[in-house]
Amino acid sequence: MSAVLNFLIRRREAGIFVMIVLFCLFVGVQKPQFLTLDSLRIVLLLTPLIMIGAMGQMMVIVARHVDLSIGSILGLSAMVSGMMFRYMPDMPWFLCFPLSIGTGMLLGFVNGLLITTFRLPAIIVTLGTLNLYRGLTFIISNAKQIDRQYVPSILKSMSQPSPTLAVPLIIFLSFAIAVATYWFLMHTRIGRQIFALGSNPVAAPLRGINVTQVTLLVFTLSGALSGLAGIMYASRWGFVNPSNTGAGFEFQVIAAVVIGGVSINGGVGTVLGTVLGVLLLGCVGAALPLLGIPGTTQNAIYGSVILVALLIDRLVRAQGNRGVTQRAGASS
Repeated sequence: MSAVLNFLIRRREAGIFVMIVLFCLFVGVQKPQFLTLDSLRIVLLLTPLIMIGAMGQMMVIVARHVDLSIGSILGLSAMVSGMMFRYMPDMPWFLCFPLSIGTGMLLGFVNGLLITTFRLPAIIVTLGTLNLYRGLTFIISNAKQIDRQYVPSILKSMSQPSPTLAVPLIIFLSFAIAVATYWFLMHTRIGRQIFALGSNPVAAPLRGINVTQVTLLVFTLSGALSGLAGIMYASRWGFVNPSNTGAGFEFQVIAAVVIGGVSINGGVGTVLGTVLGVLLLGCVGAALPLLGIPGTTQNAIYGSVILVALLIDRLVRAQGNRGVTQRAGASS
């Protein structure tokens, strides 16, 4: 039994998968309708925005930083595209993608520039830009919502059932982003440098890694993906509100990432684990209404999940250090 537990702790992906299965079985016993294809579609439809944001946040945390501003970047990027829909209705609708992604890239680059230029902690910088970008969203929109009639129907249709197993295109897009992130991290030099930087920031420059360049890159990519999530938000919900679009998004994403086994100390994490963390949050989000639990408790659940994941990460690191010590003692 202890061997199985140790395996699940060491192989976080296996442990998360077991958690998903056990959670689904528990809810399924209480509410059998949870174990149906319709419920599976609901779970999947809850995951795309978090999935896209989690890929960017994963790279930031692996590099030993954190980005608290992604929810505000999502909101501001979505609002920029929404204003295009309102004031320039004759513009091709697909231009919202480069516009929203470009806005996110710029905002993420500003985060990275502030961190690298002034050597400030990322958590402090992004806490400041979280409020700055949210304020800019109110200013440029004059605190007015982009209503449903302004959002192109073809964009909204991306979140509707598609001919392929009735799965919305937005879900395929989010998983494609996950696959692209996996390829980037595992099969490119700069991807491996992100892990090297997070593992040992002091030794990274000695290995020829340009710390400033890598830091700017991860924050720019995080911003770009948050911008993409912004236009997907408009697709999913059909409106953009300056006060609540993206609010709390950062906590959902960070919860998914740390559940997925990405170490808050940097240098450790997998795309598969992050995807499973996102799916677990999707299961929780779909189960709460069925179990009669108010949606307002979600933030409390996410906060608890983050704390539990951090404790598990500490346990894994302690076991790893103990194993290294034992091997060193045996060799001596």
